[in-house]
Amino acid sequence: MKHLALEQLQTVAEIERDRPPLSRNQRIERWAELLELNPGRRLATLPQTEYRLPKERACIRADGSPISMAFADPVLRAAGLEGDSYGEAKRFFQLTDYQLHRALCYCHFGATMSAAAAARYVRKAVDNRRRNPIAWLWDSLAE
Repeated sequence: MKHLALEQLQTVAEIERDRPPLSRNQRIERWAELLELNPGRRLATLPQTEYRLPKERACIRADGSPISMAFADPVLRAAGLEGDSYGEAKRFFQLTDYQLHRALCYCHFGATMSAAAAARYVRKAVDNRRRNPIAWLWDSLAE
């Protein structure tokens, strides 16, 4: 790997400065697009998210999960994604426990899920105008 000073790098690469921050929907859409790049890829699910206490649930992570795919993206990291844990995904993508549980939990998909399925459920979080009463109850009890 070759290391260059910022001044040298500016001559060979276009550096984006003062880029406007990504909105919640743009961050989620970016995540879904990353997942769709390889739709058949098998990704690790997160075990028993519904049974864990909030502090414990926030620390759940798995190598090769949909969240770790988001964390591998330099654009999302530059936008503020700081890790590949459940809690970090909840914070950064501004998702509810119900949304994350439905999109990533072992109980819905088994040990692995396709990247296409993950993208479908991640993308559903963008359209949160119609709030499911069960989702509201779930999130109220999960706190």
